[in-house]
Amino acid sequence: MRLADGMTGSAERMAHIQPFHVMSLLARARELEAAGRSIVHMEIGEPDFVTPQPVIDAGIAALQQGLTHYTPALGLAALRERIAVFYRERYQLTVEPERIVITPGASAALQLVLSVLVNPGAAVLMADPGYPCNRNFVYLLNGEPRGIPVDAVTGYQPTVEQVQAHWDSKVTALMLASPSNPTGTLLGEQDMRGLYNRVQGQGGHLIVDEIYHGLTYAGDARTALTVSDEIFVINSFSKYFGMTGWRLGWLVAPRASVADLDKLAQNLFLAAPTPAQHAALAAFEPDNIAILEARREEFHARRDYLLPALRNLGFGIPVTPEGAFYLYADCSHLTADSYRFSQRLLEQAGVAVTPGIDFGSYRSRQHVRFAYTTSLAHLEEGMRRLKDFL
Repeated sequence: MRLADGMTGSAERMAHIQPFHVMSLLARARELEAAGRSIVHMEIGEPDFVTPQPVIDAGIAALQQGLTHYTPALGLAALRERIAVFYRERYQLTVEPERIVITPGASAALQLVLSVLVNPGAAVLMADPGYPCNRNFVYLLNGEPRGIPVDAVTGYQPTVEQVQAHWDSKVTALMLASPSNPTGTLLGEQDMRGLYNRVQGQGGHLIVDEIYHGLTYAGDARTALTVSDEIFVINSFSKYFGMTGWRLGWLVAPRASVADLDKLAQNLFLAAPTPAQHAALAAFEPDNIAILEARREEFHARRDYLLPALRNLGFGIPVTPEGAFYLYADCSHLTADSYRFSQRLLEQAGVAVTPGIDFGSYRSRQHVRFAYTTSLAHLEEGMRRLKDFL
């Protein structure tokens, strides 16, 4: 579209890229708080815990030592090597440091992978509901994101049969998340292997989001890398490691793709933040892991309180989430519009939740997401307010 002054309007892709609807709710919540209202926040997917002190100390030390220059685009060698050790310690798996790419958050890792794999017009399969940025990154590349409707019957994860039914000549990749956002469900190793074999048989690629690894409540999840070295696996220092604002993630890639990823990283962001990379070296130390494991138990306790509390209020949560810190709840007996419901809940009860429309189109207006990223005392207060509201 051409504007009156002769300048062109936004690119066509911008018509497809949607904002996070929850951000308007968050902005309104901040306005209410500024006016003196008390708001219980269960909308944001960010741990309430601050970065552990050992990581903070390491970051301060890096700054004091003048470690503020660029690193190589693939990341600090010492950090790539330490992440490789982490895979050996936690998963009993050998991952070569050369296949590890350090990125400015997991979002940059997603952007790198999709940029390497997606041609204009190509399609990428993903679960619906699922993380909203995934489809927007595909739109950014002039590709076509295709949602696979998933529900409790399949544990909110795509099946081999569904992937086969949705695959055609335009599809180049399947994106999975385990644990998933917004449902918190996991894919077992056997299911992951079946999906990988199906995708490989179609000549496609498998991308797996593992940024909530570490935040699981029935033992550690198995990484998709146990299935194959040809899977693109994305992880982050934001969720389990509590380093959201440091903007640091990583990607484990097939060896044949590393050179292309290096080239793209050089052009897109040059390198991840240097002080954050040095700080992250301390994230794997035993004293820091002990802090993180204690926090995992706190999230576990929050889930075990909030899940029955919501079910007792009539919300439908048919599958117990095994990881992350979300509950994806059916509210169809209360409303046909979860966004309007979320607005009313905020204005009338002072409780902020995320409407399902942020996560896709499949039954999205009948669901809301509760994040247990606030204290147990706040969750209890939120449930009191929610009960009164209903």
